[in-house]
Amino acid sequence: MKKLQIEIPIILPGVPDDKDPCVQNFIKVIREEKGVEDVHVAKLKEKGGVPQLCFHYNPSQITIGRIRKLAKQVGSTITEQIGHQLLEVKGIRHTRHARSIEQALKSLEGMLEISVSLSGMVRVEYDKKFLNDAKVLDALRKEGLTIPNTAVNAKQYLNQINKHAKVDKHTEEKHTHAGVFGEKTDLYFSIISGLFLLLGFSLTFISSVPQWLTIGVFGVSYLFGGYYTLIESIESLSKKMFEVDLLMLVAAIGAASLGKWTEGALLLFLFSLGHALEHHAMNKANKSIKALADLAPKTALLKLNGEVKEVNIERLSVGDTIVVRPDSKIAVDGVVTLGQSSVDQSAITGESIPVDKMAVEDTNIDYSKEKNISAESRVYAGTINGSGSLEVKVIKLAKDSTLSNLIKLVNEAQTQKSPTQRFTDKFERIFVPSILMLVVILLGAFLVIDETFKDSFYRAMTVLVASSPCALAISTPSAVLSGVARAAKGGVLIKGGRPLEDLGMLSALAFDKTGTLTEGKPKLTDIVAFGDITETEILKIAIAVESLSDHPLAHAIVRDGSQRLNGEDSYEAHNMESVTGKGLKAEVNGDVIYIGNLTLHNNIYDVMPNEDIVSKINTLEEQGNT
Repeated sequence: MKKLQIEIPIILPGVPDDKDPCVQNFIKVIREEKGVEDVHVAKLKEKGGVPQLCFHYNPSQITIGRIRKLAKQVGSTITEQIGHQLLEVKGIRHTRHARSIEQALKSLEGMLEISVSLSGMVRVEYDKKFLNDAKVLDALRKEGLTIPNTAVNAKQYLNQINKHAKVDKHTEEKHTHAGVFGEKTDLYFSIISGLFLLLGFSLTFISSVPQWLTIGVFGVSYLFGGYYTLIESIESLSKKMFEVDLLMLVAAIGAASLGKWTEGALLLFLFSLGHALEHHAMNKANKSIKALADLAPKTALLKLNGEVKEVNIERLSVGDTIVVRPDSKIAVDGVVTLGQSSVDQSAITGESIPVDKMAVEDTNIDYSKEKNISAESRVYAGTINGSGSLEVKVIKLAKDSTLSNLIKLVNEAQTQKSPTQRFTDKFERIFVPSILMLVVILLGAFLVIDETFKDSFYRAMTVLVASSPCALAISTPSAVLSGVARAAKGGVLIKGGRPLEDLGMLSALAFDKTGTLTEGKPKLTDIVAFGDITETEILKIAIAVESLSDHPLAHAIVRDGSQRLNGEDSYEAHNMESVTGKGLKAEVNGDVIYIGNLTLHNNIYDVMPNEDIVSKINTLEEQGNT
């Protein structure tokens, strides 16, 4: 018996993870092959690694080559049969609404898997025998959702959008809770409810105020606090679903029937406030995630036959050459073919300090097929060029860029529910109807025990009010979504709710490079003088030369060095030349001055630093002073 491991993305392109139904279908088919004893998802040695399938086989019956060929054939067949879509939609109001959409679309014939995120991302997997993209879109539309042109599936949708434009506008307004106060109507309604609740509660302490007036004030609080709860309850009942909105509404009505107007109004106020804050968190998360998409410019300067013209990045092809001007964003992934500059790529790689870039030695190589491109020549979409002008050869289409893949990862992460989310979803589906059944049973208690209907009714309503799960309804989904989005805004990509929850149990973190942990604000830490020159003299020369450069390290030397000089004037430098990645040179008082790292001395002139200097540099670098 022997084993073979193959990465899932190689066999099943487009499948997001090992939980995908395609993986299980693949395993089922391969296990039937003669000589294959077992196939299973391999346990990853490192979290975040590429998921793999482990094949256990008998080498006397089947070869490795046959397994690889068979795996690709079966994988190709399965991916052709099963459609995958990651869609952006508008109109999802809250978690219960997202769950009701999931339930509605799961009933479609051929729907294998669907996950709907509060933020508006929908991931669907379906059997192409029964469903296609158009039918999925139509089903989403029937749920009152709209699909913007910027969605992943925009091309298929363009044919339908004009036809339903008026309906879309209406449903979009309806489902974003728009109203007299715009998108924040639900928040203002909740605040109004709270104000009238406070007023009504205050009136209960004034004996001269008639009861009908107090009840009227609480009634206004009920109206504003329960408006959207009533709408949601009617909608869920129309789909034969018992959601927590219904439980809250019935509990508030029950409290009012007992004369406990304060408690009922408080329930509706808290629930509506949680509802509004959830909506606010969703909008904030969406803005954070959309900020990623705004990193890359929409156009680029294409150089063709010696002429430069501005084109949409979607028109760029692999092998095209674009011009990147100083202080502008780089539009695509590529390699530098001409020019030198420093590039701020913190948004993509996490490098805290701009990275020096220079042209590749051979510009005729097809770098789109090269895996080991040097970091000093590779650039990424969404990064910011420094003061030098660059010419970049495109190695990836805009839709396949590193930035696009990052955005896709974040969007897919939103559709993956954490264990707590899954538990609360299941619990809520059971909890709500169970409480309603218990209340019905308690209402009939007077039939079997010696008490009046009024006593039974009071007990039933008390149980109903006490069981209203405000925290369950509004906490977990909002927390997970906000956590993933906030991390993405800070440059940390969390692949879903489960990894986010796992962070709370970690006892150690490993980082692949020190740059990940730096502030990105270099400082001048040490000045060491050798020979007859003084530290002050070194500073004056260094400040004079570095003041002509716009490199972050140069800025640090000039800023901190000037403070150490205490207002003493430095020298003047002229004719500065930058040597990207190594340092620079300039003229000071008639002398040619070189400032840079040890590599600069290896390539510029014959006078090499002595052993004492090299030893001191190595010691400083070991202490983190690089």
